[in-house]
Formats: sequence, C-alpha cells, structure tokens
Amino acid sequence: MKKYINYLSALATGCILLGAVTSCKDLTETNINPNGVESSSVHPNLILTTVLSNTATMDVSLGFGDMAGVMQHTQLDAWFSGHNNYDWSNQSWTGNYSVLEDIKLMEQRAEALELPFYLGLAKVMNAYHFARIADLWGDAPYLDAVSGDKGGEQYLLPAFDSQQVIYEGAINDLKEANDILAAVGTYETTPQDILFEGNVMKWRKFANSLQLRIYLRVSEKMPEFASSGIQQILSDPTNFPIITNVIDDAAISFPGASSNTSWPSNTEFDGSNGSNYRRIKMCSTLVDVLQSLNDSRISVWAEKIQVPIVIDDTLPADTDEIKDGVRYISSDVAEGRQVDTDPDYVGIPPAVSNLPSEYNLNPTPGQQSYNPHVSFVSEMYQDPSGPLLKARLMSAAEVQFILAESALTGLGASGSPQMYYEAGVRASFEAWGLSGDYTDYISGKAAFDNTLEQIITQKWIASWSASTEAWFDYRRTGFPALTAGPAAVRSALPLRFYYMQDELTINEDNATQAVSRLEVTQFSQSDENNSAWSKFWLLQGTGKPW
Repeated sequence: MKKYINYLSALATGCILLGAVTSCKDLTETNINPNGVESSSVHPNLILTTVLSNTATMDVSLGFGDMAGVMQHTQLDAWFSGHNNYDWSNQSWTGNYSVLEDIKLMEQRAEALELPFYLGLAKVMNAYHFARIADLWGDAPYLDAVSGDKGGEQYLLPAFDSQQVIYEGAINDLKEANDILAAVGTYETTPQDILFEGNVMKWRKFANSLQLRIYLRVSEKMPEFASSGIQQILSDPTNFPIITNVIDDAAISFPGASSNTSWPSNTEFDGSNGSNYRRIKMCSTLVDVLQSLNDSRISVWAEKIQVPIVIDDTLPADTDEIKDGVRYISSDVAEGRQVDTDPDYVGIPPAVSNLPSEYNLNPTPGQQSYNPHVSFVSEMYQDPSGPLLKARLMSAAEVQFILAESALTGLGASGSPQMYYEAGVRASFEAWGLSGDYTDYISGKAAFDNTLEQIITQKWIASWSASTEAWFDYRRTGFPALTAGPAAVRSALPLRFYYMQDELTINEDNATQAVSRLEVTQFSQSDENNSAWSKFWLLQGTGKPW
C-alpha cells in the first residue's frame, strides 16, 4: 500500500514540476471510467447481475471441477494431479470475498433507495457466500470482513471468526431475508435477476431451503439448534416456503456469448482447442453405481465408449486388432493390466496411477486425451450453453433428500423417509429430462431400503455437476463410502481447503490463531495443522468421515 501511495505522490510531483511546460490533469479525473457507474449512484439491479453470474461461475468451477474429482464423479487423464490426486496448494477465497464486496454495496444502495426487494436478496447471497467460505476453509473473517473502507487494522487485517459463528450469522441473514421479502409480497419482473427474474416467492423458497441446508450441516455439532430450526420451517409452510418442485430450482443458465458466460468445458470459447473438454472422463466409481442401478441418468451425463474391448482366449498370442469397431485382444495382452470390457460405459478409477491416460489399454496415452476405450462426459458439455447446462445453487432434489434424512434421523421432518427419498429421486430425474424413467427405476434396484447410506448415495448421484455439496455430505456422514486411489497424495479424501500462504503471511496473527484451532489427524502429515486433512470445528469430535 505504501509503495502505491508513494508512486501516486511521485506522479503528482512530476506534474507540478512540468507545469511550466505542459498541463497535467488531476489523477482522479484521469482514472474515471467514462462507461462506468459511480458506486454512490448505482442501482442495485446492476450489481445483482454481477453477484449472481460470478456466483454461478464459481459454483460450476468447483462442482464440475476438482470437487467432481474428489467425489469421484469424473477424473482427468491429463493435467490431473489436483483433480484426481488432491495435489492442492493455495485455493483462494478472493473470489468469494470480491462477490461479498459487491453484495455489501448492493445492500447499501438498497437501503439508500429504500428498495427492500434488493435488501432481501443481498442478505440471501451474503449468507450463501459466507456459509460457503465456512464450508470450504473453516474459521474465516466474517464480522469484520469486507469493511476495509472503514480503515484501521481491525478491518484491514480482520480476525477469523469461528465456523459456528459464521453459520449462525448466515441463518440469521436468511431469516431476515425471508421476513423482508414476505413484506415485499411481489415485485416487477426483473431481467437483471438472472436467477428468478424478480419472483419474490422463489427467493423466499431459496432462503428457507438454504436454512435447511445449514441446519443439517451443523446437526451433529448442534443437534437441538438444528432440530428446532428445521421444525420451525417445516411446521409453518405459509411463512417458510421451501423448494419442493423442480420449477423452483435455484439454477442459473449460461448465456454462452463469451468465454466468461459459457460452460467451462466448452470448445468454442475455451481457447484450449478442445483439450479442456477432452481431459474430462467419467470416474468408474459413479459409472459402476449407475450401471448397478440401471440408472438412465448415465446416458445424459456420459458418452458411450468409442471402441469396446473384447478379450478372447481363443485368439493367438499377441493378438491386438480392431474389427468392425471392436478391439479384440488375446488374454496374454491383457495379462497383469486393468482392462474394463464393458461394451457401453467405462470410467477411469480414482487416482488410478501417475498416468491415467494409459488406462484401459489406450493406444495413444499422453496429454491429447483421445482414449477411445473410456467414456467422455456428454458431448453437450462441449457447448457454451444449453438447456441442461446450469449452475445449480440449490435444487428440489437436494431439499427432498434433506427432508428424507431429517425424517429418518428424527431431526424434525414429519412423514416417512421413503416419501421424501422418492421425491428426491423423482426431482433429479425430472431435472435431467428423464421423468418417464422414474417409475421403473424406483421400483427396481433403487427401491428404498430405509438407510441413511442410500439417501446420501442418491443425493451424491443427484449432485452431478454440483458435487461440492456431495463433498460436504460425505465429510459429515462418511457416505458414500469412497476410498482414495493409489496415486492420491493421502490415503483418505481431503476435508477442507488450505488457508492461502498470502493470508498466513499478511494477516499472520489472526490466521495463525485459526490454524491452531484445527485438529491434526493421522492424515495431516507434513502439512501439520493447516492441512486439507485436518479437522475444523464442524468435524471435531464427530468421528466423521474417519
């Protein structure tokens, strides 16, 4: 900061010295953006679009990105170490706090202009982002965060508030938002609201459903708090509406007009000549579960393999040839190697090796990712936009599975767990355009068995492309029972993001205190406290997931 100030001072001095020869404009005038809007006069609807679009981008980047690797929905077969093996370093929360700065401005402008609709929306999104920061890192700046404009070390180097305080604050924000929006009643159609187009009721449902998510998140640590909160919402649907139907999903579509507004693996704007898409392959963990359940969602999310493999014991030794689109090999060629001969879908096992592009006898291993014997993700993920390419911030399927777990464990939902479980599965099938397949599916191998493991497993499946939530469920329940692959940097799945080195250096005292509150586990190893395998408050004392 001092260097920046001194640099501006030097420029100003230069203008004074040059005054006899030429004139210099005031620097504050020079730096005015003629196309910009002053923060003191901006309408909150303009800020709202930025908040929502940036939120959508970050959510998909995680949920379709490295979290899909952790939760074994996908694997990469090139540039894979972070995705497959959890070789993480500094995951930054800068994006979240940048959005929170915009949210704060939106709230200030809504109050100044007496626009309660935008005030309610600001509180919803404020809760969303702070809860997400707590979910990913643990303790974090909250009460004194995004207040650097106030000056003083308290705000420039804010304290890290506890995970518990952040979750409780998020709940309070969501309650206030619901009350504010209930008083608003209705609002005009708002195209800048790219989530719900100004539909107040849908925003209320989103706010209250987020409350359910957080209550469930903390239920192991604060069972009475969680149970009473869930019961309050579910006992009064008039005052606390929630998302129960797919038409109310909090989902944002991608316009697909530029690289910043397109699905991240698209091949039109990504600048990688298609390699970003080609690197993504299905993970065998998800493929095997979907196939075992005769789950048709695999046909929407994955491509069938291009060339099936057949191992024929009757063939002469060293036979390896392709006939009519099928690769025939003799048994000696397959000996000692992992070969998946499924004729339709094949996934790469999690962290299978240091060269996942070699899996299943790929004839051209390497960075090009053209393996014809492994399932790519659906070709729709090459497109910049599409009817199914959405950032799903919260869905009816997730809410129904929350209710199913709540009913099963006695947290507050009345009715049978089976009713909610089946509603969750139905909502997922409907969201992916497969409503017609639901009846046969739910009466077959997916029929309810009255276990938490089955509820969470179906919730994990339904979280496709939004697998960050599945990670949070895995941490607190241990389901689905995933194991790390042989090439992973630890023999267990990670639990959190590391605090960034910049934060540990610049805000050293506060960050060090937060690190000291983490619990070292048998998997923390050389990372010590600030490890992706150390436990924060939410997991301490729970015995979960290990």
